[in-house]
Amino acid sequence: MDVPMRNRPLTIFAGAPIKTEQRDLLIKLLGPFFDDPRATAAQRNEFATRALTEFLWRDGVADFSLLWLSEPDMSEHNFAPGSPQAVAAIKSVDFDLDSILSALEKKHARDSTDVLVVSDHGFSTIRRSIDLVALLNTAGFHAGTSLPPAPKPGDVVAAGNAGTVLFYVHEHDHETTQRLVDWLQHSDFAGTIFTRDKADGTFPLRAIHLATADSPDVVMAFRSYAETNQFGAPGLIDADWNRPAGEGTHATLAVTDIHNIFIAAGPDFRSAFEDDAPTGNIDIAPTVLHLLGIEGNGHFDGRIVTEALQKRSNDAIEVKQETLTAAHNEWQQVLKTSRVGETIYFDPAAAPTNHHAPITDH
Repeated sequence: MDVPMRNRPLTIFAGAPIKTEQRDLLIKLLGPFFDDPRATAAQRNEFATRALTEFLWRDGVADFSLLWLSEPDMSEHNFAPGSPQAVAAIKSVDFDLDSILSALEKKHARDSTDVLVVSDHGFSTIRRSIDLVALLNTAGFHAGTSLPPAPKPGDVVAAGNAGTVLFYVHEHDHETTQRLVDWLQHSDFAGTIFTRDKADGTFPLRAIHLATADSPDVVMAFRSYAETNQFGAPGLIDADWNRPAGEGTHATLAVTDIHNIFIAAGPDFRSAFEDDAPTGNIDIAPTVLHLLGIEGNGHFDGRIVTEALQKRSNDAIEVKQETLTAAHNEWQQVLKTSRVGETIYFDPAAAPTNHHAPITDH
């Protein structure tokens, strides 16, 4: 959370204020931190909420406050979306939100405060946990999660990021990179593939704004499935080796991963309005700055969600959609984007088309 304290910004992270005197005052008001490893996420989140409402707001509500809570992320990772633990976690953070709204009421600030409730991302359930390093080595690659002490050209580092894997080919060996792409296109788990250098049947990294000097050679988002999990929650994906099947994760282009929560209420927002224009978390910063009357420096990736505001023009939001297709032999993949002005949003990706024998066991 980050709010001004006596006209100065103050950040509290993991229960640790910047200065000792602030920490001592917080402990005096709320009691000791939950630094016991046995403390539950719900207890820690309740403490963080009270730190906002009873400590940081004790002399008045700040112009801007940010509160991040660890649930339901932790429970959905460990027990999957829709699990009893995940549902309980959602109820717990609902209680925290109610505490915040009640505090605003007591301070007579509810009617003058905009409240935005946002999730970092969506969530899916792992259908299969894919040990890519083992599969790569079985296929004849020299792969690991880090480079060996004496790396050779063509050695592959697979950096797992849940629903997406980044592949770094030592010295950007062209032959190995091409063979890796072909191998992925013959798999039954690859979803959408992006490459640093041109490769048939892939999209360039610049298509997803990942083209940098130190970017990976290949980026692969895993495949997703329109199925429900053991608790009836929609959205299954293949994922990397860091979590077993049946748990939850994210970071693919599945609809359940990239469609997250963005709810806004307050004097500056329209009531009972559902925004059907493309929006994303990249829009939060420019929108908040606009509400605070602050002009941002430089260019934002996102936009002000003007269509959701009370003070808005009557101009319709123009949405331009684009579909990119990449094919190689029997492999075909599609990437869809939506554009509002200069802001680009990535739409959910369907599974690619390929007719090759699987290289993993179900």
